[in-house]
Amino acid sequence: MPASEVSPPVPPEGAATSPDHAVQLAVRGMTCAACVARVERALNKVPGVAQAQVNFATEMATVQWVEPLDQAQAAAQTDTLLAAIERAGYHAQVQHADDAVVEEVVPWWGVWGAVLLGSVASLPLVLPMLWGAHHFWPAWVQFALATPVQFLLGARFYKAGWAALKAGSGNMDQLVALGTSAAWGLSMWLWWRHSHSTDPHAAHTAPDLYFESAAVVITLVLLGKALEARAKRQTTAAIRALQSLRPDTVHRQGPQGEVEVPLKQVLVGDILIVRPGERIPTDGVVIEGSGHVDESLLTGEPLPVSKAPGSPLTGGAINTESRLLMRVTAVGGQTMLAHIIRRVVEAQAVKAPIQRVVDRVSAVFVPTVLLIALLTGLGWWWAGLGGEVALIRAVAVLVIACPCALGLATPAAIMAGTGAAARHGILIKDPEALEVAHRVQVVAFDKTGTLTQGRPRLVDWQVAEAIGLDRTRALQVAAALQTGSEHPLARAVLDEAQRLSLGLPAVSALQTVAGRGIQGVIAPSEGTTHAWALGSTRWMSELCPNASLSPWSDKLDAWHGQGHTVSWLLRQGQASEGRAQTAASADASWQVVALMAFGDELKPEAAVAVQRLHELGVRTVMISGDNRSAAEHIGRQLGIQQVIAEVLPGDKADHIARLQAGQGGERQVVAMVGDGINDAPALAAADVGMAMANPQGGADVALNAAGITLMRGDPTLVPAALDISRRTSAKIWQNLAWAFGYNIIGIPLAAFGGLNPMLAGAAMALSSVSVVSNALLLSRWRA
Repeated sequence: MPASEVSPPVPPEGAATSPDHAVQLAVRGMTCAACVARVERALNKVPGVAQAQVNFATEMATVQWVEPLDQAQAAAQTDTLLAAIERAGYHAQVQHADDAVVEEVVPWWGVWGAVLLGSVASLPLVLPMLWGAHHFWPAWVQFALATPVQFLLGARFYKAGWAALKAGSGNMDQLVALGTSAAWGLSMWLWWRHSHSTDPHAAHTAPDLYFESAAVVITLVLLGKALEARAKRQTTAAIRALQSLRPDTVHRQGPQGEVEVPLKQVLVGDILIVRPGERIPTDGVVIEGSGHVDESLLTGEPLPVSKAPGSPLTGGAINTESRLLMRVTAVGGQTMLAHIIRRVVEAQAVKAPIQRVVDRVSAVFVPTVLLIALLTGLGWWWAGLGGEVALIRAVAVLVIACPCALGLATPAAIMAGTGAAARHGILIKDPEALEVAHRVQVVAFDKTGTLTQGRPRLVDWQVAEAIGLDRTRALQVAAALQTGSEHPLARAVLDEAQRLSLGLPAVSALQTVAGRGIQGVIAPSEGTTHAWALGSTRWMSELCPNASLSPWSDKLDAWHGQGHTVSWLLRQGQASEGRAQTAASADASWQVVALMAFGDELKPEAAVAVQRLHELGVRTVMISGDNRSAAEHIGRQLGIQQVIAEVLPGDKADHIARLQAGQGGERQVVAMVGDGINDAPALAAADVGMAMANPQGGADVALNAAGITLMRGDPTLVPAALDISRRTSAKIWQNLAWAFGYNIIGIPLAAFGGLNPMLAGAAMALSSVSVVSNALLLSRWRA
């Protein structure tokens, strides 16, 4: 047995995200990044809160407790959080990760209706300007058209702006309300002044009014908000698609026969009937029937997967061809689908590191814009252009400033990127993993189950001639020892013994020796009780330091040349019942009895994955507990650039650290790819851990083992994960460049008279939409 076969302990599932440590809240009413800062301040002031993060794009708040809370404490604390958000001027409700996405239910007329009414009122004010007739309408008509838009359709800006002012913060609504109110108020003042003018020509001329600027700006901002909401909704499409995989009702088999019941009534152990074309309602195992199941929306696997009695079923998959009976093994939040949804929701709710920098900028954005607008107005008035022109240019500054684009730049890209990745079977646990993955320079692979199929078979074994033991007895002893192990090599020995219909002798005192093998005492066959050991070459050399390998050299060379893994079967002299010799007290009484060779086929996609990584400029390494010759044979077949062999499980993390140290002291960013069970320490030590789920089970463990989970055992998902990370990172920087560049260019342009308020309003409305639309281009990504 090779050194890699002993699994380290895995953290309890869900420990990091269990309800007693954190809560997620759906927050409604936020209009820009400044609102995010305000909600975070309100939540962080609540006693018992360790950290609160609010995501503007998802409108979700994630709150971590200082210490774990029981159910009653968590409920009371959550009520306090909801009250704090209400006091800050927003609305919130609890959001469970496996619940449906909470969306603000607004009738279409509440969004597009306001835009339509604003357009009907604003269009008559704008059209004459296109004909060069700025003063076409009498003042009272302009007033009648603009005032309802200002104070009815624009009431939301006054309400939200006032709430922010009471809380001592600023937001985009204040900028819009101040800017449009100034334009409307200036128009009222000019109209009143004109109507009371003593100039005899005043009666025959129309005053220069700006009612159309106020109305058009509000209409354009409402249009931008409607388009932004529509675009943001598309970024949650991946979550909604996953949630739609759960049927509302199921067919349960009971004493009265087949009964249709709600999914929520299903319990573990129930027998369910899944007809052709129906979705698998929850996790379970097939007990009757066979056929193929489409798991593409869960794992990204394009081809249906064959199922037979004993095969696991995952809720949300589609039964494509035949009637299946299944026994339920998990329900509700414990299903694989619920875990996937939870990971996607959590990844989209948490902020990326770069977003924290943006938040600091957003916190001072509105006060800075107000100051610039004030200086603009005073500057132009002092320059002698008059109060009217000065005020209009100050209004343009207020209207063009857009903190929304800053708030959406990063989360919109992350939401789109994680959603696209999830559709292809790449589950990104947190934005930090996504942000680091694009800088990966080295990818280290585990061998078994990652680059190989993970289903080794016993291809041959040879017995020492001097021992006097036949091949059958050697296999019986090896299989008896392996009854105490869950390792793939143990399964291979047991399968071969079962194929040959061999009975197994009784075994006692079984003991697993970490990273080396297994040993035990076998009942006597010919009057002598022996202690036996089966394990790696490293262990054999420790137990039999003086053993000569010359009788085995030809076989060893042949098997190593074929890339086979080798295990040694050893026997010790007479041992008392119930006592096995340990490695620590090894002596020369141990004898080599047999040599066993195991073969494991390479995954057909492994070589393609390595080649694609090299094309991306990434160096590849394989870290294996296998013997050096076999590991190097696999490495040569795949084109892997560096092979590190004969590594104990606990030492893999040390090798990751050495790879990170790099050559010449230059730090390298390293990703580790493993099965999420044996490689947990290495996955944690790497800059990015990629846990590969496998059809033999362990996918739920893999979900908790690394920052990125590959939902099917396809190595080409590794370069795909790096690719979507690089594309998402590029979108983040594109969005940030646009958001900062827009404000850096637009605000001075408006301050120096280059834009009137209407054009400024249009630019502001389109800035947020452009950021989200750019991020949504990631939805076209294909692995």
